Amino acid sequence: MENNHNDNQINIELTEDVASGIYSNLAIITHSPGEFVSDFIQLMPGVPKGKVKSRIIMTPQNAKRFMKALAENIQKYEQTFGVIQEVEQHNGVARMNFGTPTTEA
Repeated sequence: MENNHNDNQINIELTEDVASGIYSNLAIITHSPGEFVSDFIQLMPGVPKGKVKSRIIMTPQNAKRFMKALAENIQKYEQTFGVIQEVEQHNGVARMNFGTPTTEA
């Protein structure tokens, strides 16, 4: 009997509009017993309000698989390009530096 390795192959289509991607510099993740919701947000300098550019909803099982895959890819990235520097934290919130002077009241 011949074993065909293509039996488990998945055909995935990537359309042109999705292939260009969406830029996000902030993600907010919330969850319920049945799902994880990830909102990918774009913050721009001088604009007081960010916009959710994409929302991804996953089962807890898929969220955990995604976390493991992301951790594995970050490890491979750092082996190739060096350690990714953490963003400065202020009162538990990541500070966004857009290369412009910052002020605090």
